[in-house]
Amino acid sequence: MFFDWECLCARIQSTKINVPNNNAARDLLKLKSLALMFYLSLIGEMWGIIMALSDNGQYLRGIKLLRDQIASFSQYPFSLPAICTLETLVFHPRVTFLVGENGTGKSTFLEAVAVAYGFNPEGGTVNFNFSTRDSHSKLYKFLRLIKSAKKPRDGFFLRAESFYNLATNIEEIGDGLIDSYGGRSLHEQSHGESFFATFMNRFGGRGLYILDEPEAALSPVRQMSLISLIHDLVREDSQFIIATHSPIIMAYPDAAIFKLSANGFEAVRYEETEHYIIMKEFMNNREKMLKVLLTP
Repeated sequence: MFFDWECLCARIQSTKINVPNNNAARDLLKLKSLALMFYLSLIGEMWGIIMALSDNGQYLRGIKLLRDQIASFSQYPFSLPAICTLETLVFHPRVTFLVGENGTGKSTFLEAVAVAYGFNPEGGTVNFNFSTRDSHSKLYKFLRLIKSAKKPRDGFFLRAESFYNLATNIEEIGDGLIDSYGGRSLHEQSHGESFFATFMNRFGGRGLYILDEPEAALSPVRQMSLISLIHDLVREDSQFIIATHSPIIMAYPDAAIFKLSANGFEAVRYEETEHYIIMKEFMNNREKMLKVLLTP
């Protein structure tokens, strides 16, 4: 619960109190009022400190869509059902998953959050400023970030579709930077190896990490390893926002899952996701499912 201390003090000042027509009594009342306002201001400051200490690693509390500044919801990306119905979204303090079918706007939304925070649209830290192709949407201009008083020490935006461009820029900057990614050229490794090298070597803890479909380059075993790495980083005071199709990755327990659909952003349980339901049905009834799929 949050209190508006300024509003409360203003109400105290504006309250009419009948007092004796006596200068001494008036002075005493004024002194008491000033003491009360000073006391309330101290409580307000202490409350702010308590809330900051209780952030528990949450650097980005959520976002608000500035709907009144959007000229039309008939144009992309505002025409996406998940976006045109959005008002505010509160992130989990540790891990938030964005799931949904292709085309629902997961990557578009995640990209906008990352760019609004200050990350390069094609990935990397807030210090990367390269641009291979200016293809990101203008959605970020209409997002208001709700930040915590606690600031991250580290941060990274990793997206599968532009990771090659990021790896190229890292090499162009020089050998010193590649040391932060394991000391070996990311281009001289497989896609999955370079992805995982970034996770293992570049993510340092106490950070905000935004990942767009990290499973794209990872085998099932590596996806399980990523869960373990996420957990280690969460224990080191990190926060993750992840768009994924992987039922393995989204199984991480201490998380919120938002499904993007025609109904907007819907909070769902892991067992309610289509990814879990369909994968479980296929694995348990493989022959039956294949017969249905392959029958003309």
